Amino acid sequence: MNYADKFKNVTVLGAAGKMGSGILLLTACEMADLSLKPENKGKQFVLNAMDVSDAGLAGLMEYLKVQVTKIAEKKTVALRKLYEERADLIENGEIIEQYIFDVLSIVRPTTKLEVAFDSTLIFEAIKEDPALKVKIFNQINTNSKKSPWFFTNTSSIPIGNLDKDANLGGRILGVHFYNPPAVQKLVEVIKGENTLAEVEEFALAFIKNLRKKAVPSNDFAGFIGNGHFMRDALHGIDEALKLSADMPMVEAIYIMNKVSQDYLVRPMGIFQLIDYVGVEVCSYIMSVMNPHLADENLHSPVLDKMIGLGVLGGQYSSGAQKDGFLKYEKGRPVAIYDMDKKEYAPIANFAAKCDALLIDLPKSYVPWKAANFNKAKKEILEKYFAELNTMETMGAKLAKEYNKRSNEIGKKLVADNVANNDNDVNTVMLTGFFHAYGPINEYLK
Repeated sequence: MNYADKFKNVTVLGAAGKMGSGILLLTACEMADLSLKPENKGKQFVLNAMDVSDAGLAGLMEYLKVQVTKIAEKKTVALRKLYEERADLIENGEIIEQYIFDVLSIVRPTTKLEVAFDSTLIFEAIKEDPALKVKIFNQINTNSKKSPWFFTNTSSIPIGNLDKDANLGGRILGVHFYNPPAVQKLVEVIKGENTLAEVEEFALAFIKNLRKKAVPSNDFAGFIGNGHFMRDALHGIDEALKLSADMPMVEAIYIMNKVSQDYLVRPMGIFQLIDYVGVEVCSYIMSVMNPHLADENLHSPVLDKMIGLGVLGGQYSSGAQKDGFLKYEKGRPVAIYDMDKKEYAPIANFAAKCDALLIDLPKSYVPWKAANFNKAKKEILEKYFAELNTMETMGAKLAKEYNKRSNEIGKKLVADNVANNDNDVNTVMLTGFFHAYGPINEYLK
């Protein structure tokens, strides 16, 4: 079966979710593009958008229409070539409208899992629950005569375990898109011990056609991205706990969030990143990883406490940030949750006090956005960190310790054969987390 034929009947599980909707969008456009090529004329392409929520599916179709319009507007020149035999399509607007119609006509919204029984390719983006994934994979595999390939978007569950428990015979691959899939360039690709070579080859061709960057990760729980992030997050939380012996926890959280953002030149602080992913999601990923780790315990009572209080972070379907450790107004942190008082404490009430403890940033400091997108980024970072290395302020010391721990985590991922090399670790953090530099670096001593 060639590349295009594998797309003739596809199902996306969890299609109305944040990740599923993005994967569905990318897949729908790829399938539409394939259907418009002369060699595929007459072939029917079907993309089943399967989710348990009718309301979610209705919202999905609106999302698709908006996003496909944006995509069509950006590739009008390419679409002109695809539609060159259509004499009735003259104006750009006509071509764009036709493409929107062709993409959406491929998609079949449904709440019935049975549609997947006729698919040759399954994209799975459901809850990060091993038992649930295995149950659904097994149900599809048992009832299908197509021997489908399964691409799972799991960010932490070993692929070999899913393969074995669902009896898939190597027809499964970890294809971990980053959030949001339509924007993020990174895709972690994880083979299980028995994953068939043709499954991986097809996935790499698909990822290449999407103009995304594939980074291989070996099949260890958490893979590269969460393998680093979960441990990095625990360091930030633990450092805040240490500081809280001498100050209120809200101030300690503010300090560690500022250090991990400003002093380390990152796009957001560690507590803001935990909120973005979701407090409960982070805790659950750690619990999935833990049984596979012999020499460490990934767990935080602080996360447990936040979950018990119902303060979970995460995102709304619109992409807007929900309140978690931090409270947000127009996307900006304005307060920090006091777990004892069960209310948010305005940052304005203590920011000046905390900033005075940290003392000023180096004079050569450049914020993440200005540094990361500058052609002279390397020189900017070298100058900044060289100055930071000479400082013994509270902020500088915390930053040096944070970078040291981040470096250790990255190197251990390579030593434990989770990542093949330093570059793969750095690429995941640069591309998937938008860091300005990789965790394995020589910047801070």
